[in-house]
Amino acid sequence: MDGEQKNIKSEKITVERKNFFFDLKENGRGRFLRITEDVRGRRDAIIIPAPGLEEFRKALDSMIDACKDSSNATA
Repeated sequence: MDGEQKNIKSEKITVERKNFFFDLKENGRGRFLRITEDVRGRRDAIIIPAPGLEEFRKALDSMIDACKDSSNATA
C-alpha cells in the first residue's frame, strides 16, 4: 500500500480567483493532508503529515487573529 493513496475526505473552497483543494489521504506511511492551490490551471501543493496538523492549525489560527487585529487597528 506504500505507493497507493486512499482518499479519506476532500473539500474545496474558492477565494477570489483561486481554488483550494483539501484532501485528507492515507498511504503506507500514514495519513496526510494535501492542500492544492489552483489558479487558472497552475497548481501548487503542500503536504502536511497528520501528526503536524494540530501545530499547523495553531499557526493558522495565529495568522487569522493577527489579520483581525490589524484590520481593527486600521478601522
